[in-house]
Amino acid sequence: MPTAVCDGIETRYEVLGHGPPLLLFSPGGFNATVENWSTFGIYARLNLFEHLTQHFSCIAFDKRESGQSGGRVERLTWKHYASQGADLLDHLGIERSRVMGGCIGCSIALAFADAYPQRAERLVLYSPAGGPRYRMTQHSRFEQHAEFVRAEGLEALVELARTGDKTFAQDPRLGPWASVVTADIDVDEYLGIVADTGRVLFDRDTVPGPAPERLMELEIPALVVPGHDPSHATSAARYLEECLEGSEYWDLPPEAQTAETAPPRLLDFLNE
Repeated sequence: MPTAVCDGIETRYEVLGHGPPLLLFSPGGFNATVENWSTFGIYARLNLFEHLTQHFSCIAFDKRESGQSGGRVERLTWKHYASQGADLLDHLGIERSRVMGGCIGCSIALAFADAYPQRAERLVLYSPAGGPRYRMTQHSRFEQHAEFVRAEGLEALVELARTGDKTFAQDPRLGPWASVVTADIDVDEYLGIVADTGRVLFDRDTVPGPAPERLMELEIPALVVPGHDPSHATSAARYLEECLEGSEYWDLPPEAQTAETAPPRLLDFLNE
């Protein structure tokens, strides 16, 4: 599997298929990997990735601190994640690309479009993560992680990460930096990073990422496809429809999105 150094972080990526470039920001929360496009939730059921690779050069990668990519313990913002994608395009010699995000990847795709509007041709935002329950769940995970570190220390965190195979979503004690954290970090500084990151990333009861005022300034064609569960509230998708001027909204609940209908809908939009 090839790797590239993006924002100083070793990044594992794949380029599959042929055609115009399509940059993919993976679903899967804090474990957003290449494989999630084929194995995770609705994306596995709809077989989107296989269809997309028949028409596009699909650029998929493990998000920083996920899968086989490296990372860094630091205060994270959505732009940190977006810059990883921009640097990967630089590595591949690609100036402009269609962009697609799934789940949490929608927030990153929006941050990418906001930071690098000249590099994003079109946006597909599939089942954007967001909603009040989503925010509450994420804050709870960060709080549980901080409580574990305060009670057990960083040595226990490093040991937990080394001996287990769960993710932050599966075991909140791990935190988002489990793959790169070390015991020699100042624990108070680390807890400050935890608190700041959770507060900054999940600061609203809808889709986190660029402020609505920033979204309203984007002039990039966008397709919004709704989810409908506690982590992918339909209200979050409607919020994006309202904020993204001229966006298209595919008004079908997830149970009506099928392997026969979803790939053609995406391809029609991406090929316009």
